[in-house]
Amino acid sequence: MKSFIPTTTYAVLNYVIALLLISTLWTFDTLHIGGAALFLPLIIGWLQLIMAIFANNKLGFLKVFPMSMHNVNDVIMGSFLMCSPWVYDFHSKIWIPQVLFGGALFIMGIFTQGSPLINKEHTLQQGGITSTDSL
Repeated sequence: MKSFIPTTTYAVLNYVIALLLISTLWTFDTLHIGGAALFLPLIIGWLQLIMAIFANNKLGFLKVFPMSMHNVNDVIMGSFLMCSPWVYDFHSKIWIPQVLFGGALFIMGIFTQGSPLINKEHTLQQGGITSTDSL
């Protein structure tokens, strides 16, 4: 498959989804539910906002985190957010925002141009000490 999300569109969508996740407290009224339904979208939204600010793309302010790391984190957080209503057993009260926003993060992480999950030419750099360096 080919990646179809440009990095500029990805950057805009990342800010939008981060702010929407933070605002789920009020827009979907999860204050009365509490627990994981309240805190998971809030925490993942703030993490997404921090990652967007530090991302190495056109709309990133500090350009510290490489886009490949950001894409992998999106896939992990998106899949975790999609499964959370059933893992934490609040699916009978609310599950639509977690599945929608989690699915959006998952798809954005995989299908953004330059993502290491679909493009074989863009892989994460190896680092650290190799086994022969320690001798």
